[in-house]
Amino acid sequence: QVQLVESGGGLVQAGGSLRLSCAASGSIFSILAMGWYRQAPGKQRELVAAITSGGSTNYADSVKGRFTISRDNAKNTVYLQMNSLQPEDTAVYYCNANHYSTLRMRRMDYWGKGTLVTVSS
Repeated sequence: QVQLVESGGGLVQAGGSLRLSCAASGSIFSILAMGWYRQAPGKQRELVAAITSGGSTNYADSVKGRFTISRDNAKNTVYLQMNSLQPEDTAVYYCNANHYSTLRMRRMDYWGKGTLVTVSS
């Protein structure tokens, strides 16, 4: 079982920056793929950025060049550095961890409770 706790959300003006953190419990962090998702009011949850256990990254087109995902395996933590924030980035941001379970023969997903990011114009 993996538990995820996000932090770092808040209110920021357009053009500002925030850094989100997601701390994971458990001893399997290094094998987990990690991701940040967001859900704005009235919209579906969408993938913002992801990082594999090996450090490869992927970003939504809307955040490329502005957001950076990184991980520190020694601290069991994944980060999302968000720069040049815009009002359309306003959402609840959720941390996701996942791995393939050979026992259950399926992907296992774990979610944090989310942290609110509000960008004012």
